[in-house]
Amino acid sequence: MLWLAVVCTAVQPAAAQQILRDSETELLFRDLSKPLIEAAGLRPENVKIVLIHDNDINAFVAQGQVVYVHTGLIEKADNANQLQGVIAHELGHVVQGVQIRMGEGVRSATAITLLSVLLGIAAAAAGAPDAGMGVMMAGQRAAMGNLMSFTRAQESSADSAGAAYLAKSAISGRGSIDFFKKLQTQEYRLAVYAKDSYDRTHPLSQERIQALSEIYQRDPAWNRPTDPALEARFQRVKAKLVGYVNSKNAPTLYPESDRSVPGHYARAYAYHLGAYPEKALSEANALIATAPNDPFFLELKGQILLESGRPSEALPLLRKAVALAPDQPMIAVTLGHALVATEQSKNLAEALDVLKAAVGRDNENPFAWLQLGMIYERLGDRARAALAMAESRNLEGKPKLALASARMAMAGIPSGTPDYLRAQDIALVSQAELDKDKKKGKSDK
Repeated sequence: MLWLAVVCTAVQPAAAQQILRDSETELLFRDLSKPLIEAAGLRPENVKIVLIHDNDINAFVAQGQVVYVHTGLIEKADNANQLQGVIAHELGHVVQGVQIRMGEGVRSATAITLLSVLLGIAAAAAGAPDAGMGVMMAGQRAAMGNLMSFTRAQESSADSAGAAYLAKSAISGRGSIDFFKKLQTQEYRLAVYAKDSYDRTHPLSQERIQALSEIYQRDPAWNRPTDPALEARFQRVKAKLVGYVNSKNAPTLYPESDRSVPGHYARAYAYHLGAYPEKALSEANALIATAPNDPFFLELKGQILLESGRPSEALPLLRKAVALAPDQPMIAVTLGHALVATEQSKNLAEALDVLKAAVGRDNENPFAWLQLGMIYERLGDRARAALAMAESRNLEGKPKLALASARMAMAGIPSGTPDYLRAQDIALVSQAELDKDKKKGKSDK
């Protein structure tokens, strides 16, 4: 997939963020993190590394076994080892159960705040309102300091855990140190000259560098280089991401004189998004010339053709890509999209098979369900078209639309069948979400 953008409200409901999905990127995340996940005592199939479209240099754990990585972090990372260092740290939070532990810190801070309020009220009642206000303000300051101290302790604990995971995986901690130095440079630019980290939720990078350098440098893996193949894959993914999220600057960052695979990759995406299809195709052809059977290069050219209004020309490339990477459902979704886009009835049966197989492997792709709904609509199966739309709207966090589509599906699908029960589930979940929003005073979505 040439980057699939999905609005995600599960991370920060008040400010929905955009998740970016791409087959090659997700494969890199899987392979790059697998040894670290196993070192942490977790099961790789239960841990997800999710990419969020955000320019900030950040990664975090929100809930469960999901690590969210910002696009800004990938752009700033120089190599795969730096990204591994960040992921190792975040896995430390996963193992700690950071959200549960954070509740302990909040409860402690709340207790301090409540106590200060009570004391302040008592002082005011005794005829000293100014003293009472001072007590309350001091209490709030103490509560905030308590919470910050707690979060700093959590960060330091995650640093130590991440170091242990890297060591157990025989992966160098050099990238972790190098990335902290990048953060330290950013702190200087932001005029963060504090001598200590009392007023911060994270320890200052210099403190972390000092604490971790001794640990990492004693480890036998300190001077061990990253697997060259893994590093090459990271540089490819970074380049294609830059081409997508920073298309205006990509040709400057990867100039025409750069004839490397990352250079062609970045410019292909940048030119495609900049509406220069022939230049984008030229870059895609240069990539295919280096590896004619690379499914991601074939997918890229196929989608450039598809989104340039030439879906029929895209079909041979996308069929070959799917044949070369049958376990990558997002590539199959692109093929299904191209088949639908030809607007030829002879292609509907193939498109239906391709997309049903794709959602069977990955049912969290709203675009795949949208395409599947279009096929059912053209085939005259309006009930299953409605069910597919309900799936898509549910994944997009649009409960009002999901509920309407689910009810329409239930009206046309035999009761008790798997499809009917699935529509019923979506309807119940969507209604519950709408009721929750109503209680909070929010408008329907």
